[in-house]
Amino acid sequence: METLLPELTPALWALALGIALLAGVVKGMVGFAMPMILVSGLSSFLPPGLALAGLIIPTVVTNGMQALRQGPGAALGSVRRFRVFLLVGLVFLMGSSLLVAVMPERLFLLAIGVPVVLFVVLQLAGWQPQIAAGNQKVEAAIGAFAGFIGGMSGVWGPPTVAYLTALGTEKREQMRVQGVIYGLGAVALTVAHVGSGILNERTIWLSLALLGPAVLGMWLGGMVQDRIDQRAFRRATLVVLLVAGLNLLRRAFLA
Repeated sequence: METLLPELTPALWALALGIALLAGVVKGMVGFAMPMILVSGLSSFLPPGLALAGLIIPTVVTNGMQALRQGPGAALGSVRRFRVFLLVGLVFLMGSSLLVAVMPERLFLLAIGVPVVLFVVLQLAGWQPQIAAGNQKVEAAIGAFAGFIGGMSGVWGPPTVAYLTALGTEKREQMRVQGVIYGLGAVALTVAHVGSGILNERTIWLSLALLGPAVLGMWLGGMVQDRIDQRAFRRATLVVLLVAGLNLLRRAFLA
């Protein structure tokens, strides 16, 4: 694999696998943040395109696990309920994925870092907007934004979590809905970046290598989830994400 990915020394391989394990643990506990942790961590020592390729397969598999935890019937119900979000998000995701190959590194990092930092700061400040269920214009607008950011960066969690929180979605359903939304988005992202060339016969090896620790981490996170105060841990997770987002902004301004 060293000949396929000369960017990665043994030490960097170990670091990448550790980041994937951490991302899985956090996702197992709170239901999101895997792409944010992976792309912010990996892009600290890898080109942004390779970091994006690395997160694709772990994201598809772990979101499938999360979406189907209560069975395919419940997952299908979530698809029907959030169909506008999903359809609009898919269109924008497929369109924005074409920008990755031509986007300057600084703009790529800003596209990820700014939404992450804004989301975390607002959540830590206690901002909890209320949105009435069935408002399709708002649902479409947030889906468009999430899809646009997701296609470029693989990160569509912040606007999605903010939207579900604003709807007052029940905790177990929110975990399932996140899995469904992120899972379908991840499948679309895979197709889009096979087409864009980001995920290819060379970069897929990184993505496959990160799958094992990501799944293990998610299993560990799920075990821990029932044994800790979820609200306190989510707040701690937001602090970690804030640090990751600020690191992306630092790299963007110093690039």
